Amino acid sequence: MSKLPHDRKSKIEYWQDIPWKRAEKVVFSLQRRIYQASQRGDVKAIRRLQKLLLRSFFAKAIAVRRVTQDNQGKKTAGIDGIKSLNPKQRLELVYTLNPLTGKAKSVRRVWIPKPGKGSRPLGGSLRVRTHQEDEKRPLGIPTMEDRARQCLVKLALEPEWEARFEPNSYGFRPGRSCQDAIEAIFNALRYKTAYVIDADIAKCFDKINHNILLKKLNTFPAMRRQIKAWLTSEIKDGFELFPSKEGTPQGGVISPLLANIALHGLEKCLKTWIRGKTLRYPNGRTMALKHREQTLGVIRYADDFVIIHKDIEIIKEAKEITKTWLSNLGLELKPEKTRICHTFNWHEKEKPGFDFLGFNIRHYKTGRHHANKTTKGEIKPYTLHIKPTKEACLKHYREISLIIDRLKAAKQEVLISKLNSIIRGWSNYYRYSVCSEIFNKIDYQIFWKLKKWADKRHPNKTWKFKKPKYWKTIENNNWVFTNGKSSLIKHKKNYDETKNKTRKKGRKNQGEIFKKVQDVRSPYDGDTIYWSSRLGKHPNMPTSKAKLLKWEDGKCPHCGLNFKHEDVMEIDHITPRKAGGGSSYKNLQLLHRHCHDEKTREDFKLIAEYQNRKELEKQHNKSIKWFNDLFSQEKWKWINDTPVLISVRDKNHVSEEPYEVKVSRTVLKTSRRGDSLT
Repeated sequence: MSKLPHDRKSKIEYWQDIPWKRAEKVVFSLQRRIYQASQRGDVKAIRRLQKLLLRSFFAKAIAVRRVTQDNQGKKTAGIDGIKSLNPKQRLELVYTLNPLTGKAKSVRRVWIPKPGKGSRPLGGSLRVRTHQEDEKRPLGIPTMEDRARQCLVKLALEPEWEARFEPNSYGFRPGRSCQDAIEAIFNALRYKTAYVIDADIAKCFDKINHNILLKKLNTFPAMRRQIKAWLTSEIKDGFELFPSKEGTPQGGVISPLLANIALHGLEKCLKTWIRGKTLRYPNGRTMALKHREQTLGVIRYADDFVIIHKDIEIIKEAKEITKTWLSNLGLELKPEKTRICHTFNWHEKEKPGFDFLGFNIRHYKTGRHHANKTTKGEIKPYTLHIKPTKEACLKHYREISLIIDRLKAAKQEVLISKLNSIIRGWSNYYRYSVCSEIFNKIDYQIFWKLKKWADKRHPNKTWKFKKPKYWKTIENNNWVFTNGKSSLIKHKKNYDETKNKTRKKGRKNQGEIFKKVQDVRSPYDGDTIYWSSRLGKHPNMPTSKAKLLKWEDGKCPHCGLNFKHEDVMEIDHITPRKAGGGSSYKNLQLLHRHCHDEKTREDFKLIAEYQNRKELEKQHNKSIKWFNDLFSQEKWKWINDTPVLISVRDKNHVSEEPYEVKVSRTVLKTSRRGDSLT
């Protein structure tokens, strides 16, 4: 069903002629069957369906489209120097794509600074850079063809492993986010204090043992040879070539999936170990095996993970077991980023709480009248607060300050546009935490930074001139930084607009409620209702997109397919603005990025027709204006439904009637040779 006939008559000649709706349905149907076969352990069916998917024309087309159109880094070139492909080249790549050749081209090495490292000091101040600030991360950029092949292989491998992955693994998985990991930590620490191992794996992507990874992958020989070729492909750094003996190249499409496969099994190892420990209930009875597993929490996001237990001895043993398990993969814990702490009390000069994914997680002491109760009715003199870390707040404010300093001479609307995108994204990420006071503080700091921006623009003007020029009152909001057309959003206001009105009891200070993904759920299980509803509540989903997604029932109006978590969604104007359309919600729709490209191509004709019509209207209005101007200066008289000009200067002049055709004339006919004098 997914293969096209090989005769020339049925061969697709144009990229836009590919039936994308049918292609998506065929590929997703195969992926769901792979997922179901993996759940029931049918290895033979998994391999057969994976080979069928790899040969599918539609799967190849989707892989090429994701790499060349949907991917954010689509314009990054490999060693071949190709940054983009036109529609004709994309279709040629689809027909020539062979995923399992057993060969791979070299990758181009690109060095980027690690997050939070190597940022420039504000104000141009000079200071000595530390070694930690010079730390960079290596990326390996494959060629465009290898990226398409990797994407195709990922389409076949990911459903198989989504059915096997551990429930508390959240990094680089479809349908899961950082907020799911934070919510899992909240559920583990909500009613108890505990000791925590906050661990980070040193150079996880660069140190994974190839042989162990391929053995754990356990796939058919052709797939194994191809993945080994990608892992061992040479690295080109400048004009030098280096062999790759370990690790997965960061920058490849399939690298995050391979890293998750390598780290799969850590939670199961620790749970199996804790089942063999003799643990007791508070009354002295031996604890059941099921409850022993529940006492140990293991939450992993990519190469960062935490281990939670209330007994310090269990935590120390778990750390040693983790080191042993990682050493089999050729990995080790990073000493400067791995620490053991308590969530409420000081432990060996370690302050309470820990940082994870930009959040600070800690128990705080509560007063007698503000204490909560556990599920058993016991009073607990503490409460759990999850809030943005100080480093994250400082980095965010420095980024905003740097933009304001760079745009000293720019228009106010340009500055507002730049700041709104950053503020909206940052506040959406942290809105499910105790963030109200922090948001207010950052808004206060931004106000004073903008005040200095206004002072530098008008050094000789008073505050009475600057205040009404840049700040206005809109409804009940005072001091809104606006130019009348666009306004600067505030962190607190953006948080209030997206906040749920319903709150759980005992969670008054926790901000908006985030509903964690169910442990065994996957987008490949076929439950479109569940995943469509979660997509609209995603923390990184802006309010405008969430509204449009709800109105469209989770479907793209252009192709009619349901939106998925890996899809890139863009807002489109139904009637383009250049064709007279507005920006109200009635004229907006949410489309896939590739559907948006097709819609934009169709809009060019509409825009051209609109501009031609506007040009004719402009010429017509110009003629009417000229006629009206002339009519206001002279006197006109209608004679036989014809406007006749009467001169203003000669008031006694009487104009003659218009002459009849070839019978009478208003002007004497000139004499000609041969005319009679009578």
